[in-house]
Amino acid sequence: MKKVAFYTLGCKLNFSETSTIARTFSDRGYQKVDFNQSPDIYIINTCSVTENADKKCRKIVREAKKIAPNSFVAIIGCYAQLKPQEISNIKGVDAVLGAAEKFRMFDYIEEFVSNGTAQVFASEITQATTFNTSYSYGDRTRTFLKVQDGCNYKCTFCTIPLARGKSRSESITNIVEQAQAIALTETKEIVLTGVNIGDFGIQEGIRKEYFIDLIKALDEIEGITRFRISSIEPNLLSEEIIRFVAASKRFAPHFHIPLQSGSDPILKLMKRRYDSHLYEGRIKTIKKLIPNCCIGVDVITGFPGETDAEFLKTYEFLRELEVSYLHVFTYSERENTLASTMKEIIPLKIRQERTQLLIGLSEKKKRFFYESQKNKIKIVLFEDDIEDNKMHGFTENYIRVTAKYDPLLINEPKKVVLSEINEKGLFEVKEVEQYQHA
Repeated sequence: MKKVAFYTLGCKLNFSETSTIARTFSDRGYQKVDFNQSPDIYIINTCSVTENADKKCRKIVREAKKIAPNSFVAIIGCYAQLKPQEISNIKGVDAVLGAAEKFRMFDYIEEFVSNGTAQVFASEITQATTFNTSYSYGDRTRTFLKVQDGCNYKCTFCTIPLARGKSRSESITNIVEQAQAIALTETKEIVLTGVNIGDFGIQEGIRKEYFIDLIKALDEIEGITRFRISSIEPNLLSEEIIRFVAASKRFAPHFHIPLQSGSDPILKLMKRRYDSHLYEGRIKTIKKLIPNCCIGVDVITGFPGETDAEFLKTYEFLRELEVSYLHVFTYSERENTLASTMKEIIPLKIRQERTQLLIGLSEKKKRFFYESQKNKIKIVLFEDDIEDNKMHGFTENYIRVTAKYDPLLINEPKKVVLSEINEKGLFEVKEVEQYQHA
């Protein structure tokens, strides 16, 4: 039995796809092993959003070859679609598969045997028109369920449309069937993932369904404690969706809503499809309807043209906004994007300084949100995440909780009182067992 190991860079969507590809190997008799267990085959799923994609890919390949010098190394993912020839020149790489090819690996590779020459199977992104249903299973307590892929937006900083193609989705009927199958396992939480999930519903280039109808259908599935919506564009996060989540049985009070900039001129340069007024309105609507909702924000620092004054607009906008945490990204140039041709480039040092300022703001926002939840009773889903005899989990509104390790608590939703924040900024729960099962 040949052994295969997987390594995933990037987003939840990548994790869902890696897990699905791993199951195709298992179905063919391969044994899935850890990275350091001298596998015969390595499958490395790459990302183009993270900085230094090439360096990370090279390092992983190098480490793989140290562990198993005769192993077969295949590279898939966004970076593989964008720069297949560049990757094929990395020493140790045996195959590169693009977006249209990665789910049909066995159609292209008969024998996963290294011969010192890299094979490239990467067609133009226009060929990536099929939606491949994917979900993660067995890697984490939560399951990531892919409901949408690709993007029809043309944000000037983003390469995702070039790496994943146009927006496309599975049907509601088929996704519900997948979720029902997941519900028959021990999974308690499903995270809906995609590139632009609010744009769900396009099949074969035609809009046939809508995201609101998908979440209404999923909310009826028995056996899943909670569904969580991953990142959703503010212009697609309608009041109808917010109202539904507020009253739903299973959808978590947690939204992650990309902002990127609080400056309207910068948003226009980015070709985002909203302005700061619309964004602020979405946040106020959420907090009015779901006061305890956790709200995460993506923001980019140092985009071309972002003067000190424009950055200050973003900082002040976020400071006044009732959000819970920030994911801060330092702008970096991407080939074949409009932003990479723009002038008024911001020096890297200034970009990084702005990033640190927003990280500091994020820490304050998170602490303030946690303090607002003190002494409230919440449901925690504990994960198989053990460190120093402590286990961790998240409440429905995405507050991280720690408790003394108890194997009976893993993957079990429990009611707890959020009473004490420890030195690491997490809620420390000391008496889980006294509260009844959720």
